[in-house]
Amino acid sequence: MLKKNYMNFTTRVSITKSVHCVDFSSEIITIGSCFAVNMGDKLDYFKFQNTTNPFGIIFNPVSIEKLIVRSVNQKKFTDEDLFFHNERFHCYEVHSDLSSANQQELLDRLNASLEFTYQKIKTATHILITYGTSWVYQEKNSGAVVANCHKMPQSHFDKYILLVASIEAAIQNTVDAIRKANPNCSFVFTLSPVRHIKDGFVENQRSKAHLITALQNLLSDHLLDQAGYFPAYEIVMDELRDYRFYGDDLLHPSSMAIEYIWQRFRASSISETAWSTLDEVEAIQKSLLHKPFNPLAESHQKFQSKLQEKISKLQERYPFMKF
Repeated sequence: MLKKNYMNFTTRVSITKSVHCVDFSSEIITIGSCFAVNMGDKLDYFKFQNTTNPFGIIFNPVSIEKLIVRSVNQKKFTDEDLFFHNERFHCYEVHSDLSSANQQELLDRLNASLEFTYQKIKTATHILITYGTSWVYQEKNSGAVVANCHKMPQSHFDKYILLVASIEAAIQNTVDAIRKANPNCSFVFTLSPVRHIKDGFVENQRSKAHLITALQNLLSDHLLDQAGYFPAYEIVMDELRDYRFYGDDLLHPSSMAIEYIWQRFRASSISETAWSTLDEVEAIQKSLLHKPFNPLAESHQKFQSKLQEKISKLQERYPFMKF
């Protein structure tokens, strides 16, 4: 006969229920590292009103701060912010996804993203910020910390780790800038579980430790209003804690790990009033993937008709949802 108290083989991370939960009326901005994209993809899949990384993936707190402050202050990009390398124009403040072979196209793209971000900040109810690393590259000529090196030679940069105090200042300045445009939005901070092993094993741990310390200093001292911490990093490091929860590179969380983290986020940070709608959206998304043997069959036509009816009913309640 099995004992009632059988063994547990994982240490479950305790997560306090958020007092500023997300629902389908929320307007969300997701900013930061590649893990921010993972969470943004989940929010998009479930049809939340979400915007992810208007300037592309950004890993460090100082670069996130610079872009947020620039957006709120509406400080437009100019030709002086661009440079030419490998047949493309780039900007050190943003990801290479925005780079272009045409200088004016890049400039227009940057300033459109600037305006778009500012408008989104003004109406946001929740801003999710995921920090990836404390290691930064400083361009030698300008002395500026860059968001992306754009494959420029490493000799052009000095690499160093941000001090905890510098990270605290960057986070505080980011929040203050957003509050200037939108005093009422809530913040959710996370730390990316992706390990930056190229920096070194010890160096990666130092980097994450600096980020955690800075965030917890600000949160524990109540210096950030309407802000909370979601322990994605801790879930992967301490609760999942196994290479089967990593992708082929053994550095990024696998789809299974991302799904598990999402379920924990749903339970702690999404309003229970939205859960039934989440299930409705997921059922529709799975139905849309259905591939019939015979698209002209009567059974499939009925299936399509019922599916469209479900979509229409959902869109009556939430007109912003597009399938």
